[in-house]
Amino acid sequence: MEKRWNILPFDNYKAEQLKQSLGISLTICKILVQRGIDNFEEARNYFRPQLEQLHSPWLMKDMQKAVSRIEQAISDAEKILIFGDYDVDGTTAVASMYQFITGIYDEAFTDFYIPHRYREGYGISRMGIDFAAANGFGLIISLDCGIKSVELIGYAKTLGIDFIVCDHHLPDKILPEAAAILNPKQPDCTYPYKELCGCGVGLKLMAALAEHYSMPPETYYCYLDLVATAIAADIVPMTGENRILAYHGLKKINNNPVPGIKALIKLGNIQQELSITNVVFVIAPRVNAAGRMDDARKAVQLFIEKDPVKAMEFAEMLHSDNSDRKEADSSITREALDIIQADDELIKSKSSVVYNENWHKGVVGIVASRLIEHFYRPTVVLTKSGDLVAGSARSVAGFNLYEAIYACREHLVAYGGHFAAAGLSLLPEHVNAFRQKFNEVVSETIDERLLIPEIIIDAEISFTEITESFYNILVQMEPYGPENMRPVFIARNVMETGYSKILKEQHVRFVVKQQQLTLTGIGFNMHDKFDLLGMKKPLDIVFTIDENEWQGNKTLQLKMIDIRLSE
Repeated sequence: MEKRWNILPFDNYKAEQLKQSLGISLTICKILVQRGIDNFEEARNYFRPQLEQLHSPWLMKDMQKAVSRIEQAISDAEKILIFGDYDVDGTTAVASMYQFITGIYDEAFTDFYIPHRYREGYGISRMGIDFAAANGFGLIISLDCGIKSVELIGYAKTLGIDFIVCDHHLPDKILPEAAAILNPKQPDCTYPYKELCGCGVGLKLMAALAEHYSMPPETYYCYLDLVATAIAADIVPMTGENRILAYHGLKKINNNPVPGIKALIKLGNIQQELSITNVVFVIAPRVNAAGRMDDARKAVQLFIEKDPVKAMEFAEMLHSDNSDRKEADSSITREALDIIQADDELIKSKSSVVYNENWHKGVVGIVASRLIEHFYRPTVVLTKSGDLVAGSARSVAGFNLYEAIYACREHLVAYGGHFAAAGLSLLPEHVNAFRQKFNEVVSETIDERLLIPEIIIDAEISFTEITESFYNILVQMEPYGPENMRPVFIARNVMETGYSKILKEQHVRFVVKQQQLTLTGIGFNMHDKFDLLGMKKPLDIVFTIDENEWQGNKTLQLKMIDIRLSE
């Protein structure tokens, strides 16, 4: 699949000034300036994030109300229910908050609740509220959900149950009638950092409670490994407070994680120090698999378990769920690709809408993302769910998927989501009409360029710059994530040496040189580019810089993303 290369512009004057201030590579200074770091102070905060830089939790709207309501609950011996979503952000938030509350309050008066993905759906559920009422809970602390649950929180109020909502999703104009709402994205909330995940908002509440009860910061910093896991999995911007929390959370993951995370690391067979990438691709899928394939409650049980043996038992359950998830994901992706490839009309279409009533509902979102890797266009994957057809939609960069789904609302029972991803349900008899309408909307509104995947390139570089000291500074730019991605480089007029080869029929080991310097690289699933190497013509290559360890020896290598003939 051909890709567009987009080389980011930079302010050379600011980069030169920063180079003089920091005494490091001009290329790295260009990238820092692109990311809004253009003076010594900002660079110091970026490279050396300190927990002391975190904002006071009291700056968040309703924080005093939330703390007062919890204090009242403790004074009156009310039962407190910790409620959270079934994904990584929700389960880590519940696990940390549950442990913190039971550290200051009687465990007999505290419990947690995770809604079942298929029986209850996302967020606050009527079943969850009825459970709270039946078991005498007077206060629910919701994490990573609740901001849009106006009717349900109203219903809870009629039963004498108060809510403290801790959420990070965009609020609607009408807010739920809760005792307190902690969400920095509220228009009238003056909290300086707006991009916390749900677990991060929960941490702020814990910080305020700790201060209120004169407890040291260690009483909530001990959950930073869970917070970092949530930040990584929820793909929130790796800036500001998120970067500080992820940086220190990763340290805890690598030095002293909770037994549950330690068990997942062992099952994932991770030998080296963990990065955010490891968390995203090894830890997060196993946690998410609990909710996708079964019941996410055991993910919370994993995180709160103190006994390493019992933690491993929970981790093995999640590992098993993830194996089932991978099997379902792989087989359904193959079936979906077969559907598209067997239909000329679908191949030529500017969108993909595929349906099979027997597909597992828990993996249709993942399958939609997989299909985009093959056919780069807005994609909807549908399956049967009770009497309805339910599905997940995923977009390509730059296309507003939610608006396209909204334009098809006449064929839908329910829908929701945002720019890049959405969920929907419809009657079985409306599937074909929806498919037709969705393709019409996409065809009429999408910019043709958006159907070609884009590679964002941070800077041009020469092989002479790629040294150990250069790489060591790149390492210090971690943790990587949205708005602070791993730098992508382009090198021009590179020649193949004759030593490149195909590995396992799909990967390529590159051996390339620029002038007199030779570097090796690995290109995963790039076998289709191998013929370019045989042409013995100058190439432009796009890559990240990585470290390869073999038999105890570490060497720098290029992780190839794309190549093309030099112009």
